[in-house]
Amino acid sequence: MLRTLSVVVMLLVSCVSQAATESTMSLLDNRFRVDPTIDQITFLIYRENPSQPVVLVRPDGHKYYAWKTYDNVRWYQEPAMDIVSIENPMPGPWQAVGKVTPKNNIRLISHLTLSTDPFPNRLYRGEVIKFTARLASDGQPLVLRDFLDRVNLRVTLTKYVENEQELVKEARPLPVVLGDFSDDGQGLDERPGDGVFTVRLTIEVEPGKYRARITSGNGVFLRAKEQNVLVYPSPVATTFIQSRREGQPHRFVVSGEQGMVAPGSLAVHIEQTAPDSFVNYVQGQAEKEALKAEMSLDSTHQIGIYSWKGDVYATDAATQRPLVFPIAEQTFSVVKEVDIEAARKAKEAELAEQRRIEEEQRLLAQRAEDRKQGLIMIAVGNLVVIILGLIGWFVWSKIRAKRQAIPEMQLEVPKK
Repeated sequence: MLRTLSVVVMLLVSCVSQAATESTMSLLDNRFRVDPTIDQITFLIYRENPSQPVVLVRPDGHKYYAWKTYDNVRWYQEPAMDIVSIENPMPGPWQAVGKVTPKNNIRLISHLTLSTDPFPNRLYRGEVIKFTARLASDGQPLVLRDFLDRVNLRVTLTKYVENEQELVKEARPLPVVLGDFSDDGQGLDERPGDGVFTVRLTIEVEPGKYRARITSGNGVFLRAKEQNVLVYPSPVATTFIQSRREGQPHRFVVSGEQGMVAPGSLAVHIEQTAPDSFVNYVQGQAEKEALKAEMSLDSTHQIGIYSWKGDVYATDAATQRPLVFPIAEQTFSVVKEVDIEAARKAKEAELAEQRRIEEEQRLLAQRAEDRKQGLIMIAVGNLVVIILGLIGWFVWSKIRAKRQAIPEMQLEVPKK
């Protein structure tokens, strides 16, 4: 009897609970209610495809539009969907005015929180780290695929400046995007659609102090996480020594900085690709208490271009944090062996021919200059003669005119 009674009670509670849930999700005329305890809410509004963004109407009648900018609202739109995030929404009945599809209607995400891994106390330039972020709604992992696919979380580093907000926009440092999170089960992400976002961060910035920010690139998620981080110079150095003799292998040396890298923790993985696309894998590690690892790479002296890349693994001496430093792909060439004596003679002949051409060009230039000087002298001489002639003619004309102006003396014969 008691067992039957308890079953009936459980069924009644289940029905009431289900009815309450359906009442909450059944939105009459696209209306929904926001609880007073909610300080942040996100609306997923499914519309007919294609259609205009909806208009959100607050309980007091104030309207929100997709094309307007509001301090507490972020609006992301697609041809058939709106995702609207609102900080401190007004409690009470809201309404979405638009071509909302009756099948999917509107989904509400309340108490949306973003949690992330803390950045290490010190980052090193060139290192790669796995960084995760988690989205939760009402304390539970958020697994709504339509939302997760559109969050577009990213990590940026901005040079640290005191009182950055007081500077004019043009004077503020620009953020550097380190990577975009994904929740697709690819790369470093463990499981798709579990609300855990993962990104592979490569710290490719100059050493210094930065502000690390985790934000939503398209504004779907309103809030951002921020942390000050320090970036130090790379504690490892790599050196590749190419062999110049047949049969002698190439050498690759990795050195760790004293006090930064734990002794004996260095390990190296190298992939060397030959001109015929054959890939040779080489691995090595430092001896116990050593801060250097040396490896030999095959030297076949096959003519062509070789490439190599890899990763250096180490451990931070202070925190015992594992470190990974990728080695960017580099190339070197192997060419045919040449006759040094013949090459020397050819080079000397080339230099002699070059000197001969330069001498000919110098002589031609000198002759042209001499010819130019001669023409200038002739022109100047002719000009001087003309000027002197004009001056003489002018003086003679003056004298002649003066003489003609004076009357001749009249002589009288004396009378007898």
